[in-house]
Amino acid sequence: MNRRTMDKIPVFFLLLFTSLLVSKAEAMGWKAGVAKTIITPEENIWLAGHDRSRPADGKIHDLWAKALALEDSLGNRSVLVTLDQLGLPKAVSDRIRERIKSDLGLTKDRIILNSSHTHTGPVVTGMIMDIYPPDIDDEKSISRYTSWLETKIIQVATDAFSAMFSAELYAENGVTRFQVNRRNNSERTLAQQTELKGPNDYAVPVIKITDHQSNIRAIVFGYACHATALGGNKWSGDYPGFAQIELEQMYPGAVALFFQGAGADQNPLPRGTIPLTKQHGLTLAVAVDRVLHEPMRKLFPVFLAAYMEVDLPLIDPPTKEEYTKIVDEAEYEFCSRWATRMLEQMAKGQSLMKSYPYPLQVWNIGGQPLMILGGELVIEYAIGLKRIFGQDIFVVGYSNDMPAYIPSVTILREGGYEADTSPRVYGLPSVWSEEIEPIIYQEIKKLAAIVGVKEKLISKNK
Repeated sequence: MNRRTMDKIPVFFLLLFTSLLVSKAEAMGWKAGVAKTIITPEENIWLAGHDRSRPADGKIHDLWAKALALEDSLGNRSVLVTLDQLGLPKAVSDRIRERIKSDLGLTKDRIILNSSHTHTGPVVTGMIMDIYPPDIDDEKSISRYTSWLETKIIQVATDAFSAMFSAELYAENGVTRFQVNRRNNSERTLAQQTELKGPNDYAVPVIKITDHQSNIRAIVFGYACHATALGGNKWSGDYPGFAQIELEQMYPGAVALFFQGAGADQNPLPRGTIPLTKQHGLTLAVAVDRVLHEPMRKLFPVFLAAYMEVDLPLIDPPTKEEYTKIVDEAEYEFCSRWATRMLEQMAKGQSLMKSYPYPLQVWNIGGQPLMILGGELVIEYAIGLKRIFGQDIFVVGYSNDMPAYIPSVTILREGGYEADTSPRVYGLPSVWSEEIEPIIYQEIKKLAAIVGVKEKLISKNK
């Protein structure tokens, strides 16, 4: 036997070993479980999102928490929880994830808590509280609901793991186009416009979960668009709620789970009525249904995840004199309440935050990358991440924490609500530094490398 033949022996056995592992993994396959529970408040507490003058007074349809539990061929487990909610603040999200860790053994990298961002869902404790003028009784009601919601979320995650079945997973992107960039198009003159301006990302990411009899058991789908088709004072999941209802009617026995994408600067237009909201929901459901009927990529039964919280810097906060001027001269009452609270913190000797621990997460579900980011993520991040990692990735915003809008450098320089006013809505002491966008790209690249998601192109985003 010559040296060249001997050198090939280890390679042969390595390839054989790898082939055997692949065959074993494919034979063992995925396990999945799905569960859902109603989270409509039992009391008429305040609705979240819009500036309202009174609490809720009824419902259009129920709100839901839904969970998809996954276990890969190596026993790695994870859970996606989707919520008909405006969002979960860090304190609430941390409590839920700590409890899931205690009960189910899942660390933060293996848990996604995604909110649809419906503006006809309930307020939770610690979220955008300066907008509302509730008295102490209302605060107690909100606190009771928040505690009850946390319990329901933990239970639905537990229930999903209790309902596991042998599964196959498939993924693909669809498309639909009712999102409109609200910064670059006037809602008031929309009917007269003959051309809409971007940026936009019309992708409809879809994951199909079937049992071994090819029955669809769960449909995970997303879209990057604000859930603001409805206002008013009645509970609803907005267009994502109607889309989920429609899909569950199309596929009896399946659970439809919606996740919000990078839709912070995108609105469903036109909007404002229940029929229009149903139309947007049906449009999205039909886009998902089309994907389900076409060939989809089968996902290999190996799951990888990575998570971090990165400090995103804020610019220096206003001075005491500048806060006082805002209290006296602010156009909006919530800005006065916000500035008053900042002054109270300063008077107590409390330091105002200079940065925020922002959650970043990457999942690799059998070759399907999910880029998961917190806050109200603007569409430029979806475009930027796809430029880096390719058009097939799924971008998930509004996850695990809702610190504020996450604007791009372009938006920070242009100014406007997303850049200048929204930090006050969320209670931040000042606006974001322009450093946040490059930091986010830099750190999510590191997480992607950990889970084997490769960069596709040389990116403009350093």
